[in-house]
Amino acid sequence: MSSSSKPSFAQILHNQWQILASFVAIFWGLEFLDVFVLHHRLDQFGIQPHRFIGLRGILFAPFLHGGFLHLISNTVPFLVLGWLVMLQETSDFWIVTVITMLVGGLGTWVFGAPGSVHIGASILIFGYLGFLLFRGYFQRNGASIALSLLVLFLYSGALWGLLPLQRGVSWQGHLFGFIGGALAARMIAKEKRYYSG
Repeated sequence: MSSSSKPSFAQILHNQWQILASFVAIFWGLEFLDVFVLHHRLDQFGIQPHRFIGLRGILFAPFLHGGFLHLISNTVPFLVLGWLVMLQETSDFWIVTVITMLVGGLGTWVFGAPGSVHIGASILIFGYLGFLLFRGYFQRNGASIALSLLVLFLYSGALWGLLPLQRGVSWQGHLFGFIGGALAARMIAKEKRYYSG
């Protein structure tokens, strides 16, 4: 591919923010629908631990929220961390998102309390956080290490969310989303070394 046919930085940035804005539009659209039309009936599509039907939440839970305050608290970190995941390659975002949804969702389904329902984009947010913190360790280049340190400085307080400290907060989703992100960092780093070597 010639350099003239490669997308410009502005085009890449526009594409990245279109992706993130699409996710946020889905979050907000579903919450408006759930609150004003369906009266919170969408929440049943979250992860319901130990129930076979609850496995559908692996796909749906990250897009559902327990009210507008929950959604507002997730929107900004989703945009910031989601974009940082894309910094090296936009495709990293899709890989990390899928692995985080699978690992975070399955972990929550196995270890969540019976009778509970887990929803929220925080599964993805903690997956992005895990990816960004471990990318420097696995890729071992200056840019990745610097980014990991920056994210640690900015979001170290969020790591308390990995522990069962607050009632009504899905620490299982946070913890296993984080583990999913770390696994994605390892996998992507391994793939990059393979293709560069």
